[in-house]
Amino acid sequence: MKTSTVWTRLGGVMAIAAGLALAGAASAQKPEEKVLRLFCWSEYVPQDVVKAFTKETGIKVSVENYASNEEMLAKLASGGGYDLIQPSEYVVEALAKAGRLEPLDHSKLGNLKNLDPAFLDMPFDPKNKYSVPWMAGTVGIAVNTARIKEPITGFEDVFQARHKGRIVVLDDGREMVSWALATLKIDANDITKATLEKARAVVSKWVPLIKVYDSDSPKTALLNGDVDLGVVWSGEGAALLKEDKKFAWVMPKEGTHLFVDSLAIPKGTKHPGNAHLFIDFILRPDISAKVSEEFPYLNPNLAARKLLTQAQLGNAASFPSEAEMKRLGVFRDIGAMASSIDEMITDLKAQ
Repeated sequence: MKTSTVWTRLGGVMAIAAGLALAGAASAQKPEEKVLRLFCWSEYVPQDVVKAFTKETGIKVSVENYASNEEMLAKLASGGGYDLIQPSEYVVEALAKAGRLEPLDHSKLGNLKNLDPAFLDMPFDPKNKYSVPWMAGTVGIAVNTARIKEPITGFEDVFQARHKGRIVVLDDGREMVSWALATLKIDANDITKATLEKARAVVSKWVPLIKVYDSDSPKTALLNGDVDLGVVWSGEGAALLKEDKKFAWVMPKEGTHLFVDSLAIPKGTKHPGNAHLFIDFILRPDISAKVSEEFPYLNPNLAARKLLTQAQLGNAASFPSEAEMKRLGVFRDIGAMASSIDEMITDLKAQ
């Protein structure tokens, strides 16, 4: 939900993509081992779901977590050996351009029919050639109303001197830049040297006010009372609303975006058949609903939504209103500018 110098490695990796593809093709001709290496976001894949898949298929799943797309890309560039990954939309687009993903065999994914058409054939992956939506969501503001009495309506209300040392934000450079651009009324995908300089002027004022950077579980600092405000993933916000009524969820008035985290198969995987089985398993309504129960993000599975309670469907952080959804765009691949964002944020944090 989630940029770095590792993007510059994509071009070099393209040179070995053909060799990886041949290796994958050769392995596909042999019976696959009953194993699957899943590389996924922290706090996103319920252990009970993994156990259920193993019990049903006999395939042993090893799960490794990451906290950002950039961490995932770095591991992938160094070899990794993963069978299935969970990239966000702009990363799916970049990896596909670089020839780093295996095309999906839709004939093995009978449960694709369960997905909301609004989450299919999106601009970052036309016809879902390489990816299938896992969960979606937004980034918004979590407010401890027992401590914060004035109205909080957007990013500019959060990053005020009076809140210094009481703010948690996602440890994600592209996210922070997008918030700054939103305050300047600049599109989140309009990343140039000029717009990045404008964003730098804003973020440089924010950094001294922030107490915690956390993309894994930003809700923890809020629940513990360490901070009073958070710019966090919507699933984290939904969990806060469920946990304690003192928390409120705010969609920033300046605007925010829709993130779509998907399942995709890295080029050259040794277990493409197992990966397809896991993807189709996740698309089952009962299984997808279990994911929502533990991690309450915006579920793109229409059939699974029918199994959710009214309380789950009514959680404002999990399911934005129709009007709010119409305002949401998605991140696109910005190429080499991604490393410029990473360098800028690293520099500002060090000051």
